[in-house]
Amino acid sequence: MGGLPIVEKGPSFHLADRAGQGAGARAKAGLKGTTAAGDQCEFFVIEGLENIDRSRPQMFVANHSGPHDILSLAAHLPIQFRWIAKKSLFQVPFMGWHMRRSGYIAIDRENPRDAARSIVEAAKTIHDGINAIAFPEGTRSRTGELGRFHSGAFSLAIRTAVPLVPITLDGSYRVIVPKTLQVNPGVTIRIKIDRPIDLSSYAKGEKHRLMEDVFQIMTRNLDELRCRRHPDEKRQDAVFRWIHG
Repeated sequence: MGGLPIVEKGPSFHLADRAGQGAGARAKAGLKGTTAAGDQCEFFVIEGLENIDRSRPQMFVANHSGPHDILSLAAHLPIQFRWIAKKSLFQVPFMGWHMRRSGYIAIDRENPRDAARSIVEAAKTIHDGINAIAFPEGTRSRTGELGRFHSGAFSLAIRTAVPLVPITLDGSYRVIVPKTLQVNPGVTIRIKIDRPIDLSSYAKGEKHRLMEDVFQIMTRNLDELRCRRHPDEKRQDAVFRWIHG
């Protein structure tokens, strides 16, 4: 698409799939669905798909402002990938079983020795040909602002020696109001996939420099995406118009 934004509509969902195969395709299919009234809902604007290299593994880091981040990335990244998550989540009933079945990559954040071992194992998995995504904030932002990054994802990235691709999302935290189940119709989610970072210029001990560089990239991109919001863009959605007139 030559870097032009791609706009899509429709509700999205995510299903578990053994080793992660096909989950993105299912979410993508969901995004093409319609409401009961036959009207398509949420908008997605994606740019930078040309920065995804299908010929080699890459590691991605994205900001995390709402549960819709996972659905949006699963639907719109045109590659098979695995999520990177803290090991303790794998112990949660049902959710942990799904994560293990889908091939999520576990990182131990509790025990320093086990953490180092898990990073080595994860790096080998990625280096051997698996694309992976991490949320370096470690948890969802409640305001849409970037939270403090944890260094583990960047230590892992440097060890993998594969290109690191920053992804910035805006709008996800407005789809479902934090601490409630209230859903806001008509929200536009904007996704910017930045240029891959060549990690050959980072020494093994420079994870904090890499972390700061990525934080600056995401901060700049988030400001840019927010400037593209239109005051009345929600009114393009039929459900929003039905509720608010």
